[in-house]
Amino acid sequence: MADAVFWALVALATVTGLVTAWALGANSNSPPFAPAIGANAISTMRAAFLIGILAALGALTQGGSISETVGAGLIDGVQITSLAATAGLLTATLFMAFGVYTGYPVPAAFATTGAMVGVGLSLGGAPVFDTYRRIATFWALVPPVSGGLAYLTATLLRRDDVPETVGVPLLAAVVGGIVANAELSVIPAPPGATQNSLAGFAAMLVPLPGVTVVASLLVAALSFAFIRKRTQESVDRGIKTFLVVLGSVVAFSSGGSQVGLATGPLENLYRAELGLPGFVLLTVGAVGILGGAWMGAPRLLQATSREYAQLGVRRSIAALVPGFIIAQLAIALGIPISFNNIIISGVIGGGLAGGSAGVSRRKIGVTLGFWVITLVTSVAVGFGLYRVFELVLGPA
Repeated sequence: MADAVFWALVALATVTGLVTAWALGANSNSPPFAPAIGANAISTMRAAFLIGILAALGALTQGGSISETVGAGLIDGVQITSLAATAGLLTATLFMAFGVYTGYPVPAAFATTGAMVGVGLSLGGAPVFDTYRRIATFWALVPPVSGGLAYLTATLLRRDDVPETVGVPLLAAVVGGIVANAELSVIPAPPGATQNSLAGFAAMLVPLPGVTVVASLLVAALSFAFIRKRTQESVDRGIKTFLVVLGSVVAFSSGGSQVGLATGPLENLYRAELGLPGFVLLTVGAVGILGGAWMGAPRLLQATSREYAQLGVRRSIAALVPGFIIAQLAIALGIPISFNNIIISGVIGGGLAGGSAGVSRRKIGVTLGFWVITLVTSVAVGFGLYRVFELVLGPA
């Protein structure tokens, strides 16, 4: 009987995790390709197909660090059981569903982090204040850093003395250099490590000083040359090509940064209790994200592409470049983030470069206030929901 209850809870927790991953795939991965659709560089259905594939690949190859933080780094002294994981995931999913239904900007990272802290406290665990400070500092820096980078990017693209045949390829070079240093689980790594980057792999093959820097510069130079050639042939075609490439790497990053919000609560269940490798759990999350992107993204892409079309190509690029940079930094540090938070901040920063057109201070205030409310409320709901489950079903 005990075994039957255990496996029933495993199934329930897994299904809940899949639903959460589906919601993330449907809602959090649309912005990267919206500018390309708005510029008629790619069709909506093709973009939705690519988003699903790329976000799922990002989840599989880059999602491990954030998954571990959400699953084991937020509470000390207790293990997240299957029942606790279900309570945390249900709380986060309910908050995301509320945001979709009401139109309020509910950040998935805030809801999931708060829910797991609440569940962990309900289990009798101790807060990990050092981790909270690190996450809170990163979250607080996201709006000014994303907005600031977007402002600088938009300013560069608007300068008359910097032709688009130079400005756009320069941004491509920055993206290429970061791609060269993005750590992936599919790249052979040195002993004791599970991930490596293209630049790191080059240093393994040629163990000489400065090889990592040379490899990064080489990828950046190739990226610059490719986009410059396209923009010299046709500025419009070159920008559209860059929008598709940029959308691809940002969608990949969004999968890596978001999957941990769905798989993190299941870390202890899958890896400690079931003894399965982390790749299996990430596969569950990737499948959910893939399904959500393919089934839910087309409708959202049509809506968001209209919004980005109104922003214009320059402001769209300015919003996405910081998104890619910050997402990769968060993945490297293992910090759960709200991808929409990054993009919204980037849109605001790009708007300020054009004289604050379309930037509503009231909307910014409402958005920030709702983010704080989401974090605090999700802690309380997660705490209470687990207590209800425990009362009805008993500890598990």
